Amino acid sequence: LRTHQWCFLLFNVLLFHVLLFGADLLEEYFLRSLPLSYTDAKTLEIRERASKLDMDPLKANLSYTVSSAATCSDREVFLLILVCSSPENRTRRNVIRQTWGNVTDARGYAVLTLFALGKPALVTTQLEINEESQKHRDIVEGSFVDSPETQTQKMLMSVEWTVTFCPHARYILKTDEDVFVSIPSLAGYLLSLTQLEDIYIGRVIHQGVPDRDPESPGFVPIHQYSDEFYPDYCDGSAFVMSQDVARKVYVATKEVPISVPPDIFVGICAKKAGITPIHSSRFSGEKHISYNRCCYKFIFTSSNMKEDELFEDWKETSDGKDCSL
Repeated sequence: LRTHQWCFLLFNVLLFHVLLFGADLLEEYFLRSLPLSYTDAKTLEIRERASKLDMDPLKANLSYTVSSAATCSDREVFLLILVCSSPENRTRRNVIRQTWGNVTDARGYAVLTLFALGKPALVTTQLEINEESQKHRDIVEGSFVDSPETQTQKMLMSVEWTVTFCPHARYILKTDEDVFVSIPSLAGYLLSLTQLEDIYIGRVIHQGVPDRDPESPGFVPIHQYSDEFYPDYCDGSAFVMSQDVARKVYVATKEVPISVPPDIFVGICAKKAGITPIHSSRFSGEKHISYNRCCYKFIFTSSNMKEDELFEDWKETSDGKDCSL
């Protein structure tokens, strides 16, 4: 190749990386919401109550049909992953257990993956869940019936269980069962953070509009939430909270109606606790990212994954090979 052709190739390689990483930096550091002020009396009260939260009454008032409380106990867990799962999707849970959910260590720090679900409609399914829980000891099941209408209740249960039975987990990743999670990439990012508290990070949704259609499954009546827009919140397919945020969100839940969708519910609670969501485009949100080995080593999550894709992508991204420029 001639000199000008080499220059053209080099220019395109540099341009690609500027666009890839530059956009990420722009989103994370320049489009971030302004920090909230802690001067509001209610915000200060929530943060104070969260810092003094007593776990004993919570343990005495259990509302779980199945609970792997001993799994966490007094362990020092760096990253607790709670996968919101449907009771009937045992096959999907097994796929996660055999792929990215099989990671228990990231750079010497403990990683724990559990599944959060509600009660199934069928007794036979409940018997299968009981057997599954005894075998794997990684299921937290609420006393409510699992349905599209109880997903916010499932989120509330997940937060309550975390602050009660896993108070030493430094970070909590909430994700869905159709998501691929790159634990090494996410753990590396979390270890690089200099801010140790008020961590609430994901793909931030700005100015979300409440669904006012009475015929819609996501209908939110105006008397339940009267504002024109929702506060900034992290898309519910995957987001991370630090332990202190989980406690603050739990305290704030008493002030928020559970009629709003689960990710928005957490966002409203976070705002009431004076927490600003942090955006990262390495969370895909509801999007499925086309597979590329090096891309999947860099991103944190990709949604709408099929089971065969999970197996194949996990195999290739776990081969230990580095990615060149």
